[in-house]
Parts: sequence; C-alpha cells; structure tokens
Amino acid sequence: MNDGTASLFKRPEDEPLAARLRPRTLEEFIGQQHILGEGRLLRRAIKADQLSSVIFYGPPGTGKTTLARVIANSTSARFLAINAVLGGVKDIREAVATATASQRMGQRTILFVDEVHRFNKAQQDALLPWVENGTVTLIGATTENPYFEVNKALVSRSRIFQLKPLTEDDLRDVVRQALADPERGYGRLDVTLKEDALDHLVNISNGDARALLNALELAVTTTPDLVITREVAEESIQQRAVLYDKEGDVHFDTISAFIKSMRGSDPDAALYWLARMVHAGEDPRFVFRRMIIFASEDVGLADPNALQQVMAAAQAYEWVGMPEGRYHLSQACLYLSTAPKSNSAFAFFDAIRAVEQEREAEVPNHLRDASRDSDGFGHGQGYLYPHAYRDHWVAQQYLPSALQGKVFYQPGTLGFEERVHLEVARRREAQLAGMLEADTLAPPEVLTTSPQDRVRDRWLQRTVSQAGERFGELRDRIIGLAGLQRHELVLDLKAGSGLLTWEAVRATPEGQVWGVAEDEAAASVLREQAASLQELDRPVFVTGLDTDQRFDVILGRNALATPDVTALPGLLHPGGRVVLAEVAPARAQRLYRLAPAAEEVLLERWKRAEEAVYEALDLPDEAAWREALSQVGFGDILIQEHVAHTQQRIGPPALARWFPKDQDADSYARRLLATNQLQDGDLDAIERHLANLAAAGPLRWEQRLLVMKAVLDNG
Repeated sequence: MNDGTASLFKRPEDEPLAARLRPRTLEEFIGQQHILGEGRLLRRAIKADQLSSVIFYGPPGTGKTTLARVIANSTSARFLAINAVLGGVKDIREAVATATASQRMGQRTILFVDEVHRFNKAQQDALLPWVENGTVTLIGATTENPYFEVNKALVSRSRIFQLKPLTEDDLRDVVRQALADPERGYGRLDVTLKEDALDHLVNISNGDARALLNALELAVTTTPDLVITREVAEESIQQRAVLYDKEGDVHFDTISAFIKSMRGSDPDAALYWLARMVHAGEDPRFVFRRMIIFASEDVGLADPNALQQVMAAAQAYEWVGMPEGRYHLSQACLYLSTAPKSNSAFAFFDAIRAVEQEREAEVPNHLRDASRDSDGFGHGQGYLYPHAYRDHWVAQQYLPSALQGKVFYQPGTLGFEERVHLEVARRREAQLAGMLEADTLAPPEVLTTSPQDRVRDRWLQRTVSQAGERFGELRDRIIGLAGLQRHELVLDLKAGSGLLTWEAVRATPEGQVWGVAEDEAAASVLREQAASLQELDRPVFVTGLDTDQRFDVILGRNALATPDVTALPGLLHPGGRVVLAEVAPARAQRLYRLAPAAEEVLLERWKRAEEAVYEALDLPDEAAWREALSQVGFGDILIQEHVAHTQQRIGPPALARWFPKDQDADSYARRLLATNQLQDGDLDAIERHLANLAAAGPLRWEQRLLVMKAVLDNG
C-alpha cells in the first residue's frame, strides 16, 4: 500500500518521459472532454472535492492513472494507492486500518486501486464492506470491462467513466507539451520535429499517449543533432500498438464486429475485422468455430451449402496451417458475407421455450410406437403414411393437441429457403388451419454509468408526474427525438414547471441540465423542488442566457414565439443538437370545425372567411422554421407535426372577446367581416352556433405543434 507520495506516483528524474509528463492538474490534462469538459459531472466533482466511488475504464495510455494522480493532488482527503497486480488482502486491510484512523479524526480517505480487475473475488469482497459504509472512497482503474471483471456489488456502488483512445489532435497537443516543457520535457533542448515525423508518431501510436511519448523519447535520446525526421520516427516506433487481449474486451468486441459485418453482408468490413484478429495473433481455430456457428445461425437454409463450405475451409486449414491458411479463412469469410441470410434456425429455441413453459403434452395416439402395444392400446392406429400419398405428403396432426396452431419455424424468403417458403405456408394452412405468425426482434450504443439511486428516481418520478399527464406524450416525443446520452450537457430554454428539465435530469445522470426560468421567483421554486437531490445531481436554474457554458443539446417547448434562432448556435458545442416543439399558429384550431351541425352553405362561407383570416396573418410555418435554422448553421433538419387534443370549454369571456359590443375593436368577428366572405346575418348565426356549443359543455380542442430537430454544423 502507498500513500499519495509513495512509489506509485513518485517521479524521480530518471523516470521515462511519459511518467515525468503526467499532468498534475485538470488544466494540464489533455483529452477525454466527454467526461472532463467544462461543466461535466466528473470535472465538477473533482473541483468540488465531492468525488464518490468511481471506476475508470479504458485502453492503456488514455489517462486512468493520471486522473487518479490529479485527484490525489487536488483532494483534501487522505489518498492511498494499491496496485492490484502486486497487492492483496493484507494491503487492503492496512489501507482500511489507515482509513478508519483518519475517519476518527474527521478526514475522508480515497483509495486508488490500479488494475482493479486483477483482484480476485476474495480480494474484491474484502474491499466491498468498506466502500459500502463509506470508510473509503474507491477509485478503480481497469483496462477490462468492469461489468465482466469487477465485483457486481462494487460496480453497482460506483460511477463508471469510460476513457477513449486519444484523438490525433489530442496526441499532437501531448507532443507539443513535451517539447515545450522546460522542466519535465525537452523545452531546454533545441529539438526539431519534422511535420511528417509527427504525423507518423501520431498515426502509429494508435491513441496511446504513453506509446507516443516513449517513441518521442527514444527518437530524441538517440539523435545527436536533435532533428527528428520521418526516418528517425519510423525507427523509433515501427509497428502500430495492437490493443488486443484474447480474453479481454477488445477480443470480444472485435469478434462481435466481425460477426455483425458478415450478418450485414458487408464483405469489406468482415475482411477488415478478420485481418485485425489475425494480425493480433488470434487463434484461427477460434475464428473458424465462430464461422461454423454463423453458417447455421445466420445463413442456415437460405444457403445449405454454407456449412459445408466453412467446414471444408476449416479442414483445409488443419492440413495447411499458417500462413497459407489465411486463404481458407478469407474464403469462408467472403462466402458467408455474400451468402443469402436466414436465422430461421432460431425456431428451435422457440420450441425449447414451449417445452419449458407448456404443460407436458402427450404424444398423439396415431404417432405413438405401434410395434409393442398396437393391439392392446391402439397405439399408432390412424397414422397416415405420407409416402402413400401424392407428393409424399398428407395433412394430419403432428403437434400435441394443446399446441395445435403453434408455429415455430418461419421460412426466410432468400436463397434456397425462398423455394420452400410458399410450400410450408400452404401445408400449414391445410394442416393447422391457422395463420402464420411473425415475431420481429428489435435489438437496442458513452461513456458512463452510475449506481441506481432509488431516492432520486422516486423523487424524479413524482416530480415528472406532477408536471401534468396531458403533456406526457409531447415530453416523451421531445426527449426521444433528442436521444440524450448519459454524460451530455442539456439546456431547457423554458423550464416552466420543469416538464422537460426533470426528464432530462433522469436521462443524463453523469451530465448536467440547465433550465431557463421566467424570472427569479420561478427559478427559486424550481430550485426548491430540486433541493432533495444530491448537489451534483441538481439542475442549474438561471433567468437568462448570459453564460459562456456550451451545451450538447438544447430543448424547448413553446420557448420561441417566432423563428428567431440566432442565439442558439452560440450556446452549442459544434455538432450539438436542438429539439424544439413550437405551436404552429397557422395550423391552429379553426372554430368552424367545431360546428359541423351548421347549415352547409353557412359553414362553407364561414370556412372561407376564417381561412382567409389566417392567410392574411402571415404566420410562421414549417418552411419559415426550416429556413431560419438553416441560415444560422443548422443541418439535418427534421420537422414533424404533433397533434394534441384537450377538452376545452368556451366560456362567456371567450365569446365576449370574439364578438365584442364595440364593433371597432380588433376581434375575431371584425376580422371575419373584413374578408368579405360573409353575407348579412352570417355573423349573428356564427355567434349563436358558438354560444350553443359553449352551453353544451367541453369541446375536443385540437392543438398542432411543430416538433423540430436540427444539428449544428461542425466548425
């Protein structure tokens, strides 16, 4: 076990460049903006020194240990560190004893466990109770998927933050930092790094900052004149780092991509993923086993020869071996990728479920074995021998009586199976007298996840429900269209009652939500509603948009009276999304549609007059919104109509506004008359119809909204 100054984080002068250049603060940290960008949950938690248990998951060289070091430099808590490769239960007990002593003195303890997936179950279990009772706050770092390699109880009590390989721009910044730093890098040396040499280092390092710095260090220390050319760079790092572990995430992710590419009939992608596996040293027998499964699972009877082809290729490989065996891998891959597809073999698993769930049914009497007791029990009597009939088929019962009409096999419509499809259907219709059933499977991809917080979920559920059920459908449509990711920053342009705000909070537990309130009083009410949430989970409520914060998504419901969207691009990150639902006044409820009982000729004149009123108003329509969004830099614009119906009562005040005694006042009546579409007495008749409707009770009122989604262009 080490404390924050012990060997795990020591940096003697003779340490490698990558170790010397580890960032000490968040400001020095490069990359991972999806979790460390301004306003992100992790950044806020580190700055506020309110970090809860977390697990950092990602490939080597992406900054997991560095993040732990940054936290060690910034926290007021005691910081202890264990390397799971070298440590064990004894080290955990020592750390817990130290943390317990610190807790008595009122000091928190953060325990960093590097390579946490290397702890076995007993070691992880030894740590669990102290994380549960708060004696230690855990920071785990792992290159393996924590859902598979880390104790489920530890995972459920931690937030998971996934670190991604660094981008090329990030890697270039790392190199610039190394060359400019006079204390820890090469700022005191006159190093010249040619642009094509930098390109090579960045490309071959494959998103791994450590590999990049190691190559740079080798290039500098072995080049007397300190001029790093492309040739020097190539000698310093000759082969791209391969992120592949035969029992790890990359192994399973790559084989998954390979199978899905073949299933999607993309031979180019399938060959690429096959090459990735072979290049990384994957066992070709493993790949052949997966292709043998695929031949039956995904090609099946659409091409019955597929299984024979793959089996022949696998056998040829056993005779030939590598490297020539790659021809057989490629042939099998291409055959499966280009073959017609059918997953009808899944019918077997439907039959298995029926066996498991249905009460065991007896074999129909005519199908029973007649060789032993046909005389005594009549077994086998009534069986129709198909070969004695035309086409070697006859309609008779084969399923148990309780399952008659049950369909398991669904023939595909491609390849060989297309030929049997109609015949199977015809025979079923005759034999089962039933309809073919069709089951459609619809499969559901951050970078982060959090433990379940039941108190928070109950509070959100109650608050969302109180926002009003009549808006639930619209809320769900807006949130669904936004496609919120758990780590995103969201702005609600018109928080109002919090209808969209609270749902966005639910959808972004590792992000943050801002809501714009009408005034400070409204903002205070919303803040009071959010007070029962933990501080880091609370949305931010403001009364204006005077902020430097940039958001991933902007939401709004009746937030803009007109298509004035000029302020929105300045509030979004490049590539950010805006989803708005705005009333479409040009498509508002027409009063003449409420009175179908009016005389036909009156109704026609009333319709012409009211439509003329709306045409004269020049109200914004779909085209106006589309043009406004496009002019300020939005693309991928999608506009849909949302129709909502409510029960609305026409009261005396509404009638008085529509038909005032002062005939010069601007009103519905005056605008109808101005169209010159009505005859004498029509206006009085219209008023009587509407008065009768008002007396009859609530009316079904229609409101039409434009639901819009647009993406801000990058750049």
